[in-house]
Amino acid sequence: MNPLPVILFIPKNQEVFMFDKLKEECGVFGIYSEERTDVAVSAYYGLYALQHRGQESCGIVVNDDGIFSHHKDIGLVNEVFNKDVLAKLGQGKIAIGHVRYGTTGVSNRTNTQPLVVRHVKGPMAIAHNGNLTYAAELREEYELKGGIFHTTNDTEVISYAITEKRLDTGSIEEAVEQAMYKVKGAYSIVVMSPRKLIAARDKTGFRPLCLGKTKTGAYVVASESCALDSINADFIRDIKPGEIVVIENNQLHSITTHCGQKGQICVFEYVYFARPDSVIEGYSVHHARLRAGEFLYEESPCEADVVIGVPDSGLDAALGFSQVSGIPYGIGFIKNRYVGRTFIQPTQGERENLVRIKLNAISDTVKGKRVVLIDDSIVRGTTSARIVKLIREAGATEVHMRISSPPFVNPCYFGTDIDSKDKLIACRMSVDEICKEIGCDSLGYLSVEGVRTIAKDANTDFCCGCFTGDYPVEVPDEMPKDKFERKINNQLSLNID
Repeated sequence: MNPLPVILFIPKNQEVFMFDKLKEECGVFGIYSEERTDVAVSAYYGLYALQHRGQESCGIVVNDDGIFSHHKDIGLVNEVFNKDVLAKLGQGKIAIGHVRYGTTGVSNRTNTQPLVVRHVKGPMAIAHNGNLTYAAELREEYELKGGIFHTTNDTEVISYAITEKRLDTGSIEEAVEQAMYKVKGAYSIVVMSPRKLIAARDKTGFRPLCLGKTKTGAYVVASESCALDSINADFIRDIKPGEIVVIENNQLHSITTHCGQKGQICVFEYVYFARPDSVIEGYSVHHARLRAGEFLYEESPCEADVVIGVPDSGLDAALGFSQVSGIPYGIGFIKNRYVGRTFIQPTQGERENLVRIKLNAISDTVKGKRVVLIDDSIVRGTTSARIVKLIREAGATEVHMRISSPPFVNPCYFGTDIDSKDKLIACRMSVDEICKEIGCDSLGYLSVEGVRTIAKDANTDFCCGCFTGDYPVEVPDEMPKDKFERKINNQLSLNID
């Protein structure tokens, strides 16, 4: 008799068996209301809209006249928060929230955000989206001064930088401004003090951050405009690269000391990370993905009977490919949207079923047909191979795969979980070899030039370092994901007893 299946949490290192998709680090949200109200509820809806940016953990901090109440845990927004939890957070005038997928730091409750810091100048809460390039060196600097760290994420390093400067400056915003000279890399942050809500973006503008206002006059900051829509807030503008926005007494002002250069946002915000209903730097994400599909056909045409996309980010590009090619668009997959982060642990021979849990092919769409299969990327190739297999088992006679981005051949240092070349199939194989490996009849990628132009009218340039190796800022020789979690024998810089 077979033993009963065991229900367990799937660690990050096993998620490859389901989807070897890129993961973006986080989403942030903040709200400032002139009147004391249910700001926690607004933060909840905002985080719900940003759930796609992080499914590992989430949290909310509420400020009620300088008293900070917070709740955070591992899980999805609807798993961590319910009516009773939100009620316990209470009302206030300011709240910040965070959804996390950790590109650095282990997956545990300690690394959940926002972080709450208490010091002589008063409490501070902070939430961060991005990745610092020299966080390990900066952390060691603070540790040698006596600093004690409770997490293994970059956010606490930023909090130390701000707190250090807060002791020597007259305001929290001055401290943030001074700290920005020290922290390097990608960061869009929201900071809450007893009286203020502050939003800041690194001078390169790697990660998005926007500003809005509700019908009742509350100011809102969020990683994407879709979060503004979720609480019926009007979009005002994107926060500029290098800008610090300060909200106090329902008044807004900005500090532009670090502004001046045109942003270079991660192009994958348009290809994959952001929700298609968001507008980033003045350009629709949906329209950018349509253009990616159009360019794909122009650069890599093929003869086929139907175009299908891999949910969700492949759907818009598939529609664009269909429209310009004249090949009919079809719904090729049904995505199970009710799967959380717990699964029945399969045997080794059943691991392929994990893909089927998430996706199932529609035979009526593909049976007896030549299929163009559109996806946003190929990272390791394992999931692509299984998706191609699903389509063939559903009856497709040919499968032509088209990818709406160039091949990944370099690590990302700015908040994407590609920390080394050894995880990238394109570093080991040619396009023809990858095509054979994943089992399709032909394979085509969007060119670097093509991906740079999918949102050519956006108010920004693009970081394409993962495709080209050319990064807009200096990067370290090595920046492993476990930079704060190395075993004793690998920690060479300090003497450890």
